[in-house]
Amino acid sequence: MTVRHCVIPAAGLGTRFLPATKALPKELLPVLERPVIEWAAEEAVAAGATDLVLVLAEGKDSVADHLRPDPDLERILDERGKTAELEAVRHAGHLARVSVVHQRAPRGLGDAVLCAAGEVGENAFLCMLPDDLSVAERPILAQLWDAHVELGTTVLALMRVGPDQISRYGCADIAESRGRRHRVRGLVEKPKADEAKSDLAVMGRYVLTPDIFAALRDTRPGALGEVQLTDGIGALLERGEVWGVEFEGELLDVGTPAGWLQTNIRLAARDPALRRALDAALASAAA
Repeated sequence: MTVRHCVIPAAGLGTRFLPATKALPKELLPVLERPVIEWAAEEAVAAGATDLVLVLAEGKDSVADHLRPDPDLERILDERGKTAELEAVRHAGHLARVSVVHQRAPRGLGDAVLCAAGEVGENAFLCMLPDDLSVAERPILAQLWDAHVELGTTVLALMRVGPDQISRYGCADIAESRGRRHRVRGLVEKPKADEAKSDLAVMGRYVLTPDIFAALRDTRPGALGEVQLTDGIGALLERGEVWGVEFEGELLDVGTPAGWLQTNIRLAARDPALRRALDAALASAAA
């Protein structure tokens, strides 16, 4: 069983980064030398995806342009002998086939995933939110796909969080556990700490089976008129099993200014070419 598609919902307005995202999509904000969307695409490809389906709002097609070949720029860099820059541009533009579908209005994550139905067809697929960057020996999406191959079900990424954090996430109610794999009995969106059924939070990585599309079509919009993906997955629980994987590795936040800054600092500290500049900047700031 092989994976083909990875759906990447990226239709948000980036309000937490305004005014920087007034004209620049937040998915193009750089994390070190590469934009957020390239980090996401690299994880999807490392997990086996050959086709990226970007769900974008109108006016955000520059996100897809970054992942497509740019022959004119490549020619200029080649003529000027900019070998390293040329390799970086070619890498970004040739990671995978890229298709775009547009979400006409901000109607929620479930609606965004449903927009990709025509591209995905009757196949299980990867789905990821680019607001978190994966740092793991084996890509988190690949860990989920491994579980899907064995179990044949929808698979969610799960992470243990403290009681002071669980209200920020969807929370998984667990029926049984097999090591780091957990059969999900139910999902509760952003529960109060004393009402959470477990300490396992649902993170922005999924393997979804194609029956999610029928479930989402039948899912009624909730608050703010949005269709929630967790409600669609909840409907799947009425028909069969859903599993979660307590993944190995980390997800680093790049969806908030504070998280984006911390992630850049952490990754720069691991990069020998940037560590000296980072140390000098921090020392100067502390002086």
